[in-house]
Amino acid sequence: MDSIHLSPRLKAVADFVPLNARLADIGSDHAYLPVNLLLNDKISHAIVGEVAKGPLDNAHHELKKRHLLAHADVRLANGLAAINETDNVDTVTIAGMGGILISNILNAGKKQKKTFKTLVLQPNTDEQIVRRWLAAQDYQIIAETIVQEESHFYEIIAAVVGEQQQQLSDLDLIFGPYLRVEKTATFVAKWQKESDRITLIFDQLKAAGKSDTDAYRQWQLRYNQIQAVIS
Repeated sequence: MDSIHLSPRLKAVADFVPLNARLADIGSDHAYLPVNLLLNDKISHAIVGEVAKGPLDNAHHELKKRHLLAHADVRLANGLAAINETDNVDTVTIAGMGGILISNILNAGKKQKKTFKTLVLQPNTDEQIVRRWLAAQDYQIIAETIVQEESHFYEIIAAVVGEQQQQLSDLDLIFGPYLRVEKTATFVAKWQKESDRITLIFDQLKAAGKSDTDAYRQWQLRYNQIQAVIS
């Protein structure tokens, strides 16, 4: 992968970025995403935010190699602190982090009174926590997709500022309001993999004589829930 040929995960994130956006990519690492978007004339400017100097240097090197330093600012900062009001950023991407960390970054930005029209988020874990945060902060989820890279599954969530709280059911939070309706082969594969993992947990609990426990019943509820959604 490089900035010319994005991975399926980053390509899916890029597809959700609005045309002519002023973008801030938080935790950008090599800046492959903003560089690709700039090269394809999809965004007008990019802020590249990194919390560590090594990744920041990687991003600066990639932008310089592609002759794009005039169209981007590379900043060492924690989360959304990389963005100034004068940047006029309207779109933020955060990809490749856990859902709890993404929510913490967004919460810290909220305390700084930073709100952005569009968020494109790709949590590696705890997707339901990200969806719950979006709904609580009056963001409307407008699109989702799921991609597979080798044995890993990645969900991408696009949301925009709304006027009222989006009503999401427990199933929406866990499985995604769009993903569970679209029910693509990749979506089914992800949750079938989780079902198979739970089956192994059943076997372990049974072998330990714990089939009549609250833990077993909780796993059974989750297993039944998954089966209902993917069947």
